[in-house]
Amino acid sequence: MMQAPASLRSFFGQRKGCGCVPSEPGKLFHRVRSRVFTYKLRKFALSSAAGCVLLSLAAFPACAADKEKDPDQIGNRDVGKGVNFYSIDKEIALGKQLAQDVERQAKLIDDPVVSEYVNRVGQNLVRNSDAKVPFTIKVIDTEDINAFALPGGFFFVNSGLILKADTEAELAGVMAHEIAHVAARHGTRQATKGELAQLATIPLIFMGGWGGFGARQAAGILMPIGFLQFSKAMESEADMLGLQYMYKTGYDPEAFVDFFEKIESLEKKKPGAINKLFSTHPPTDDRIANTQKNIQTMLKERPEYVVTTSEFDTVKARLQMLHNRRTIDTKDQNRPRLNRRPGSGTSTAGDSGSANGGDSDDRPTLKRRPQD
Repeated sequence: MMQAPASLRSFFGQRKGCGCVPSEPGKLFHRVRSRVFTYKLRKFALSSAAGCVLLSLAAFPACAADKEKDPDQIGNRDVGKGVNFYSIDKEIALGKQLAQDVERQAKLIDDPVVSEYVNRVGQNLVRNSDAKVPFTIKVIDTEDINAFALPGGFFFVNSGLILKADTEAELAGVMAHEIAHVAARHGTRQATKGELAQLATIPLIFMGGWGGFGARQAAGILMPIGFLQFSKAMESEADMLGLQYMYKTGYDPEAFVDFFEKIESLEKKKPGAINKLFSTHPPTDDRIANTQKNIQTMLKERPEYVVTTSEFDTVKARLQMLHNRRTIDTKDQNRPRLNRRPGSGTSTAGDSGSANGGDSDDRPTLKRRPQD
């Protein structure tokens, strides 16, 4: 009887009830071929399963990217995904602390009409965004054309930005951009990467990415070199998301482009002044081109949009009065007034610090006649 090699005997094992493997060469060959086929089939199945997993993982970012470009998915997607050591609660606590620092350094607009209007415009945008945190929106009394958002939904709008905007849609476009920074959790995601030395001095700013608030107020924005390239990616994402948010809220997306063109015009009038602020994110020309492309590819045309409102014009005029240091009188503007005649030496009742020392009885004043 022909014996199989020892290696085959160990491979197949012994037949039950006897100490030998199949004695016929044909059956032995069939058994070997069957086992080899089973081994290859099992290997293929494993590799196919791994391949499916890899394909699924590879397809996931593509699916996520498609969702991020679809305005209909707003609120049903996670635009803040990515490595982040900060929980939502910690992010809110951090933003609250930073906001308190800002409020200690900046002068806020306390006019109720202005504050309520800006907050209402912002909250309406937030409701049509991917943000997962509540927002606190305040107005800073400064002529700087800017706005910035802190982690956790603490948002500051400069009064200079409102004065520079020609329509409510332009203002909404900038505010939507800042809301997008918070929704995408750019602040804490960037801090997690360890590219920023001190989180306490890095609010997100529409015109220039991150920068120390005090430095920004004075002359410009100081920026860590390692942050520049990544900031450009963040700014591009915020442009895209902000465009969707203002569109879903009902505003004309072309206003986003209008404001970019206004900034570009400002750059040409004052060369170098704005360029420093834009050194950390895509140049204006690129942002205009990308925004126009996104409008064409992502947004379905609507029969009508909100461009501006009479309330925007009212608030803008009110802010202009504040900037001109005029007193806003909320009482009846048509009531009679007693004004001092130019060149007179008398004072009206209620005038203080006048030549008469503030007397209330309007007594005549003697004047020396000029020498002939």
